[in-house]
Amino acid sequence: MAEAPAREAGDERTAGWVATDGVEVVGVTKSFDGGPPVLRGVDVSIEAGRTLALLGPSGCGKTTLLRIIAGLEVPDRGIVRVGGKEVTGPKGVVPPEKRRIGMVFQDHALFPHLSVARNVGFGLPRAERRSSPRIDEALEMVGLAGMGDRMPSTLSGGQQQRVALARAIAPRPRVLLLDEPFSNLDATLRVTIRTEIHQLLVELGITTIFVTHDQDEAFILGDRVAVLSEGEVVQSGSPEEVYLRPRTRWLADFVGEANFIPGSGRGDYAVTPIGDVPLERPAEGEVEVLVRPEHLDLHPAAPDSGEGRAGDEVAQVELVEYVGHDTSYLIRQDDLLVRVRRPSLPVVERGERVRLRYSGGPTTWFDLED
Repeated sequence: MAEAPAREAGDERTAGWVATDGVEVVGVTKSFDGGPPVLRGVDVSIEAGRTLALLGPSGCGKTTLLRIIAGLEVPDRGIVRVGGKEVTGPKGVVPPEKRRIGMVFQDHALFPHLSVARNVGFGLPRAERRSSPRIDEALEMVGLAGMGDRMPSTLSGGQQQRVALARAIAPRPRVLLLDEPFSNLDATLRVTIRTEIHQLLVELGITTIFVTHDQDEAFILGDRVAVLSEGEVVQSGSPEEVYLRPRTRWLADFVGEANFIPGSGRGDYAVTPIGDVPLERPAEGEVEVLVRPEHLDLHPAAPDSGEGRAGDEVAQVELVEYVGHDTSYLIRQDDLLVRVRRPSLPVVERGERVRLRYSGGPTTWFDLED
C-alpha cells in the first residue's frame, strides 16, 4: 500500500502531517498458552489515510489483532505489512518502537507522577521529552493548549483521553491505533469527544484503526468496518455495505435493529405478510427477509377495516417509544412482531390499528436454517 499523497496546506495545526501508511493483515492466527485460537486466519486491510473500525462483541479478538499490528503481540502465523513493508511475518518481527505506530489504550495509561507535558513527550526522542514544539503542537491539536503543567489526576476523563491521544500523535506516527477509546466516558461526553477526535483524524489524514463494540461508533468513524466474531472476520466493507447487505443473519442482527420477516421467494421479490419486498439477489422457496425498522411505513387503519389482500392486513400498535429525533413502534400483525422507526413525532398511539408498508430498496434474505 503506497504512501498517501500530501494534502493541500490550509490548517496550521496539521502542517507537516503529510506522511501516512496503509496497513495489511494476512492470515493472522493467534492462541495463548495452548488454548483455542483467539484469531483464526484474519485478513483485513486499510488504505493510507483512511480509517478502519474493528467491530465485534467482547472476546472476539479485536484487541489482540490491534496489539499484533502494534507489535505488542506476535501471531502464531500470518503477516502484517505497514506501508507495504513486512513488520511481522516469516522475515521476522519489527519492534514496536520502530514501526512508527501510535497507540491509545482503553484505560489511557497515563503516568500519574508525570505532568501532562511530560506524558505527551514520553514517546519523543530523549532530548525532546521535557520541552519540544511537538508537545505544544499536540496539546493544541487536542484542545489542551496551556495545560502542560497540570497533573493527570486533576483532569476529567475526557481531558485524560485527549492527553492520551496527544501522546500518541506527538511523534507523528504513520499509523494510529485506538483501543475502545471512548468506553470509559459517560454517554454525553462520549459523543462530544468522539466528534472532536473524528474531526482531528480527518484533519490529520492519518491512517487509523480502532477497536469498538459499538455499532454507531464504528459506522460514524470508520471508512471501512471489519466485523469479527469468534476470531474470524465475518464481513469487511463500507458501513453501508455491512448494514444493508450483511452476509449472515447474526451480522444483520448485530449491526442494528433487524426484523426477519418470513416470506416466499419469487425470484427478485418475496411475498411476505407485509406485502411484496424487492430482493437484491434472487430467491426461491421459504426464506427470511431482512427488513430494517426505518424501511417500514405505518398508516392508521380506518375504523371498519378488515383483512384484505396480502400485505394489506391490519396490525396493532403495542408500544410507542418517542426519543426526540425519532419514534419507534412495536407492531403486532397476527403472530408477527416487528419494529418500525420513523423520523417524526408519534403518528399513532398504543392500541391503535395500522397498516404496514415496506418502503426500502432491494434487501437481503437468509435461508430459514441460517
